[in-house]
Amino acid sequence: MDLRSLRYFVAVAQERHIGRAARRLHMTQPPLSRAIRELEDELGVTLFERTSKGVTLTPAGTVMYDESAALLEHADLLRTRVSAAAGATTLTIGTLADTAELVAGTLVTRFRARHPSIEVSIRESDLGDPTAGLGAGLVDVALTRTPFEDNGIGTRILRRIPVGVVLREDDPLAGRDSVSATDLTGRRWVRLPDNADPVWSAYWTGGPPEAASPTVRTIQECLQAVLWNATSALAPLDQPLPAGLIVVPFRDRPPSHLVVAQPAKASNPLVRSFVQLAVDSFRVR
Repeated sequence: MDLRSLRYFVAVAQERHIGRAARRLHMTQPPLSRAIRELEDELGVTLFERTSKGVTLTPAGTVMYDESAALLEHADLLRTRVSAAAGATTLTIGTLADTAELVAGTLVTRFRARHPSIEVSIRESDLGDPTAGLGAGLVDVALTRTPFEDNGIGTRILRRIPVGVVLREDDPLAGRDSVSATDLTGRRWVRLPDNADPVWSAYWTGGPPEAASPTVRTIQECLQAVLWNATSALAPLDQPLPAGLIVVPFRDRPPSHLVVAQPAKASNPLVRSFVQLAVDSFRVR
């Protein structure tokens, strides 16, 4: 029995409904239901009576709720007092443009709930630096995509993401279920900044860029180059697209990974806390 299981239990007890509690916890319903059943199995008691309208606490569940709420309150107070004793502390998180919303909207919210006295700042990098500032020592931890040169950097995989080719809707290949490198022969590709990581550039461009190819530094510049300049580009299959574009799976490219990255010899406990929070957040999806 750990604090995370207790937080899950308390959320369900307060919401009186598994689905509402799952939304509150930013997770899906099946892993939450599984976690509650594992907690009941561990304790050897039934904590909730299940009905078609939701759940209600059993007598054992009522005792469990009172004790769990008190324990979680004390744990939060302990964390706050320890952080305060350590003095003012900050955590700088690096992101790429297409991961910034995920960091700001989800992970930072959860991190601040866990470390309310810690000042958090977010640094967004362009497509020239896939380490999002980590390689240059500008950030403490980063949420980014692979592949890139990872000397001195440790990564934890959060999600495996297939890659596709971004095409205009009127492109002859737009109706395909997938495309291959042969299908893309002779196409004009966007080019990344000249100082970009070579491993990253080789992966995210479908062929050698021509001198006349537009240089793009952001995801939006990349998408607009496809839409308006008759170029081609690669992107994760889950990339949100503007009207007029589609993404078709690319068979000849292994999947990219969404990762949380940190210095290989990270000693900052706040970095370790953020990394574990990111891993836990994606594990329950």
